[in-house]
Amino acid sequence: MFQTDQSMNMVKRIWIYSGIISLSLITKGALAAGDSSGGLPQLDITTWPSQLFWLVVTFVIGYILISSLVAPSISSVLENRSTKISDDLETAKKAQDNAKEVYTSYEESLSEARSQAAIAAAKALEEAKTETASRDAAINKKLAASAKKAEARLSEMRDEALSSLEDLATETSQKIIAELTPVKVTKAVVKKHVAAHAKLQS
Repeated sequence: MFQTDQSMNMVKRIWIYSGIISLSLITKGALAAGDSSGGLPQLDITTWPSQLFWLVVTFVIGYILISSLVAPSISSVLENRSTKISDDLETAKKAQDNAKEVYTSYEESLSEARSQAAIAAAKALEEAKTETASRDAAINKKLAASAKKAEARLSEMRDEALSSLEDLATETSQKIIAELTPVKVTKAVVKKHVAAHAKLQS
């Protein structure tokens, strides 16, 4: 529709220009005839039919030339231009749609990657907590076993130390009694009294 309007406007302009040129030529011929007759050419009625005839002939020839040569080429140029503009607009629209699709796909991929990263981080944290708890339990178990062994060893060492002290106290007491008194006391009796005294002290 827009192309047809442009073609019609162009044809109208050409017709107007052709009419102006034809009128100029007729006026020039009439003035030349008036100069030769000695009167005003626009008042010479005898020249009007020929002027009208040539005006019609000029318009008909101009119409034929314009409609057969000028108008088709103008229409073709305008049609090609309109087609190119339409194709460019369509291409631009497709490019814009493709860009939107790419951006949407990128946003979806980015969101999915963030979700997967968050899930992986939470899973890794949970695994780390579980592994840490398992290691803590194993360490605590080892520490408890070591503490139990150490306690048993300390108890054994204490018993050994006490036994050594009892033996030393028994020997010392037996020597003191033998030096201070003429009474002979056996080692078993002295050890019994030392053990009883140590039990009272503890």
